[in-house]
Amino acid sequence: MSNSRFMVVVLIGVGLVGLGLSAFTVNERELAIKLQVGQVVRSGYEPGIHFKIPVYQTVRKFPSRILKIDDEPQRVFTLERTAMQVDYFVQWRIVDDVSFYTSTGGSQFIAIDRLREIVRNSVVTEFGKRTVQESISVEREALMRDMLSTAAVTAQGLGIELVDFRVKQVEFVDEARASVYNRMREERARVASNTRAEGREAEALIRSTAEKDRTVIHAEANRKAQIIRGEGDAKAAEIYANAYNQDPEFFAFYRSIDAYRNSMGQGGDILVLDPDNEFFRYLNDSQGGQ
Repeated sequence: MSNSRFMVVVLIGVGLVGLGLSAFTVNERELAIKLQVGQVVRSGYEPGIHFKIPVYQTVRKFPSRILKIDDEPQRVFTLERTAMQVDYFVQWRIVDDVSFYTSTGGSQFIAIDRLREIVRNSVVTEFGKRTVQESISVEREALMRDMLSTAAVTAQGLGIELVDFRVKQVEFVDEARASVYNRMREERARVASNTRAEGREAEALIRSTAEKDRTVIHAEANRKAQIIRGEGDAKAAEIYANAYNQDPEFFAFYRSIDAYRNSMGQGGDILVLDPDNEFFRYLNDSQGGQ
């Protein structure tokens, strides 16, 4: 092989090596920045092949996908100074590669440590604004939203976006659980006592109203009964008077017979009267010649 051909091969090889050292690729799941003597000279690369000056320039790549932090349960205090254990997780991603590099040196470990501190401060702050009832009830959604908002502001300085903040579980610590349960039991007992008292009050009111209504109805019924009875007595007296006026002698006879039947209708009855008494007038007359 001649020297000229050898030189060509060498130049081609050097060119290929130089091309290999200067070319780099960025895929759709990555962010990349170009550094020159430790300073960022370019960022925001689109997916594809790009070039740099070998040795003099370097490239750092960071994941653009959503990442997750599962931290250890955090001990917090509520507004009433009740200790609780909060288990949560955070989802985050890098949105500003330059800020991320300058603030963390491009280390995900450093970023995660700082994020944990930011999130813990947010958890402590937001739980400290709420009571136990608000922390474990339907206020949970608002609580997570506020914690995300509080932590997101600080995380922006790291070039990081907090995508989601979820509280998985909230528990009372062992030493506080008994006292909290006692307070809850006392509160339920107080509510039950108030409910029973209100029930007794309502019962007394219903009973007194019913008793008053019963008395009014009974009095009205008696009044109507007296009126009807009086009208009946008046009608009977009128009938008796009409009957008497039509045949006084027969009416007196009928009354006497009715009196005999009522006074001597039972076996064993003994009636001690003077035989000449007016009561026996019709019995005595029945033996005569009339």
